[in-house]
Amino acid sequence: MIYETIISTVDVQGQVHVTPFGIRKEGDFVIISPYKPSATLDNILSTKCAVMNLTDDVRVFASAIVREYQDYLLTPAIKVNGYRLANTLAHQELVLVNVKEDEFRPELRMQVVYEAAHQAFSGFNRAQAAVIELAVLVSRLHLLPKDKVLTEKHYLQIAIDKTAGAQELQAWRWLEQKINTFYLNQQE
Repeated sequence: MIYETIISTVDVQGQVHVTPFGIRKEGDFVIISPYKPSATLDNILSTKCAVMNLTDDVRVFASAIVREYQDYLLTPAIKVNGYRLANTLAHQELVLVNVKEDEFRPELRMQVVYEAAHQAFSGFNRAQAAVIELAVLVSRLHLLPKDKVLTEKHYLQIAIDKTAGAQELQAWRWLEQKINTFYLNQQE
């Protein structure tokens, strides 16, 4: 099973990088498999740690994908060199234990060394799930056929139309803008 999370890392200069990441869990371990090249991969390999943030604010997923609107409030991690989202529901601090090399997507086995819950989780509405799905598609625009992206976006739009609040609508617009810009640039 893959869980959609927000991973925050720092580079050797201490610059924070925040990105959505599908992770797997194996007991007390979190498995992260970033594509090469990847700032997350570089940061974890150099600092040997990361922070996994669990949030229901889908604007974080969308803004991290489009690389705009990234006005994240951050707070220092407790046990690792890094930062967590200040407004996250929960976070886990992770230390790199093992790297399984792969040409395209190495597997990073991370040990949970600290975790905390910060807010109650009310559950996702359909629009939040739709935004996360669209964010995954947008992260793969360069890999997927245009008709697949647009067909799936059209289907996901149903959930947006029926259940979205202000945050979901804002995140959806950011992702739509990224899709439109991507395909407009493809035509040039």
